[in-house]
Amino acid sequence: MTDAAATSSISTERRAPSFPTLGEAFWVWLRIALLSFGGPAGQIAVMHRILVEEKHWVSESRFLHALNYCMLLPGPEAQQLATYIGWLMHRTRGGIMAGGLFIVPGVIAIMALSYIYAAFGNVAFVAALFFGLKAAVLAIVIQAVFRVGKRALKNRVMQWLAGAAFVAIFFFNVPFPVIILAAGLIGFFAGRAGLAAFAAGGGHGSEKSTALVDSLLGDELPLHARPSVASSLRVAAVWLLLWLIPVALLFLLLGHGNVFTQIAVFFSKMAMVTFGGAYAVLAYVAQQAVENYHWLRPHEMLDGLGMAETTPGPLIMVLQFVGFMAAFRDPGTLSPMIAGTLGGLLATWVTFTPCFLWIFLGAPFIETMRGNKALAGALSAITAAVVGVILNLAIWFAVHTVFRATFPVQRFGLSFDAPVLTSVDPWALALSVAAAVAIFRFNAGMLQTLAACAAAGVALHFAGLLG
Repeated sequence: MTDAAATSSISTERRAPSFPTLGEAFWVWLRIALLSFGGPAGQIAVMHRILVEEKHWVSESRFLHALNYCMLLPGPEAQQLATYIGWLMHRTRGGIMAGGLFIVPGVIAIMALSYIYAAFGNVAFVAALFFGLKAAVLAIVIQAVFRVGKRALKNRVMQWLAGAAFVAIFFFNVPFPVIILAAGLIGFFAGRAGLAAFAAGGGHGSEKSTALVDSLLGDELPLHARPSVASSLRVAAVWLLLWLIPVALLFLLLGHGNVFTQIAVFFSKMAMVTFGGAYAVLAYVAQQAVENYHWLRPHEMLDGLGMAETTPGPLIMVLQFVGFMAAFRDPGTLSPMIAGTLGGLLATWVTFTPCFLWIFLGAPFIETMRGNKALAGALSAITAAVVGVILNLAIWFAVHTVFRATFPVQRFGLSFDAPVLTSVDPWALALSVAAAVAIFRFNAGMLQTLAACAAAGVALHFAGLLG
């Protein structure tokens, strides 16, 4: 037996017995969903740690390739990344399971908090329960920036691109799509020109990380990932119908002035323009919900955002709260709570159904193009820019976790929120530092760190030490 054949045999023996079944994958995706705190940076960090480093389901390069595509799409990139990898592993059923489970804990949590909010007017106690979790998630996010950056930024050019992306989005508020488009164009032409820094290996030749090659999925293209016109038309038809039929029925049966029709139409529009995540569109949603539709009072949008930030799932889950309050205040012949429930679920349906369409329709084409030099260059550059964007999200999350107040800086072209140094929250800072020490110095597990910080947050609350 040749060395190559022996290596192949050993690799096959290592992979085949442990490739997860759909049932086994269910529990892993549920675990990811329950741990998906901290916005997109935290959610991507959790997935990277579990799928790439712990389970070795997908390689580093495949994870980043999928992430790059999801960052280009409207909607929550972390949920779409889960759908993409679930689809790669177990076809359409796997994608639906992974993407669906990713939002289920958030749907349940936001719905429960919406009931409490509508009945009692505040959720301060519940927010306090998640105080410690946010500190732990901050440490996990920072760890993700280091790990992804170390593997993705293989040369000086990629490091400069990541730095430029961070400066552009954090200090100058350059729109996220502009950054990604610029990076993609730079990488596309550099890759087509054959520049080594933009090659798939980052200019390091045969030097590869174990994570790049040692994964259960392997590097080959799965049979179900091969695109065809027939399958693309079928996917488009199914998911467009699932998305738009409820909208059309509401419009025909209830009219355009009904609150449920307004929810369906408005959030369907939002599903197509939410590039760059929730924060890129929340200002517009808040303005329309408060001033145009009068669904919410000004402070209530911030309360809803607080719910979404301190519960598992994408931050865009705040739209469920908006839909709940809209129908709760205009229930028609229904009871307010039932109307609110239906309004929240409707907003969630039209927000997330398009996400499955984008993945199931586009992912096969993205997978087949992984060997293209120009595309590889574009995605390498986008990967570098994404590291800068994740760093931006991490710092944003750190500022809003450790400090109670910020102030806008708007001069000399700069546009960012700076922390009010005197507003530092000593307990948030202490828990964040403790979580970072546990993870970086003592290599503590993610679950143990989350549990310890959550317990500390609850203890601080009952001791009356949280403001």
